[in-house]
Amino acid sequence: MRLGFVVPSSNTVVEPLAAAAAEAGGWSAHFSRLSVFDVALDEASQSQFERQRHVEASRLLADADVDAIVWGGTSASWLGEAHDRDMCAAVSADTGTPATSCVLAMNVLLEPHSSCRLGLITPYTDDVQERIVGNYEALGHACVASENLGGSLSSDFAAIEPTVLAELVRKASAASPDVIFIMCTNLRGAAVAESLTAELGVLVVDSAAATIAAAVGLASNDG
Repeated sequence: MRLGFVVPSSNTVVEPLAAAAAEAGGWSAHFSRLSVFDVALDEASQSQFERQRHVEASRLLADADVDAIVWGGTSASWLGEAHDRDMCAAVSADTGTPATSCVLAMNVLLEPHSSCRLGLITPYTDDVQERIVGNYEALGHACVASENLGGSLSSDFAAIEPTVLAELVRKASAASPDVIFIMCTNLRGAAVAESLTAELGVLVVDSAAATIAAAVGLASNDG
């Protein structure tokens, strides 16, 4: 399989994680980048994620005849799930390649719960965090634990130590959520998510790892 990933230009986590998974899984990983500088709710920041920009970045992956295209950014968490559904449909229609995003893939994990108790870990500012919480509540899921680090520059997030994320996850687990999301693909949450799931007895989902799993699943199902 050839799997295609569109990643934020400031992201340094998804590519090495995907490369390691590709070597272990016997597939190849291919990347295109979408210019992303910051995470904020103003118009300039939100324009980074316009549909046509996604389509243009995805066309470059389609040139490589990839089997699936996945948006490896969590912008739909604050822009809304419909944003990624519409964007992925546009990418698929333009390229002829099945497409999804990490947020859409993560949200599938909530479907067994009519009303999921969600724990949310992000590096974002308070207003972005509140928007994400509101979006999940609109989908019928209660955010019972919300931990954020107050950052806005996307390039800074990869410097956050996995041990810091682990402590936030442990703190969130005290509220007895059904699922805990580490929501930002430039966080190194994959280093701790699996061990924390075993330690805490609650599913901990890292968004960068979810991006890779979504690509593998989409390409396998399409085949």
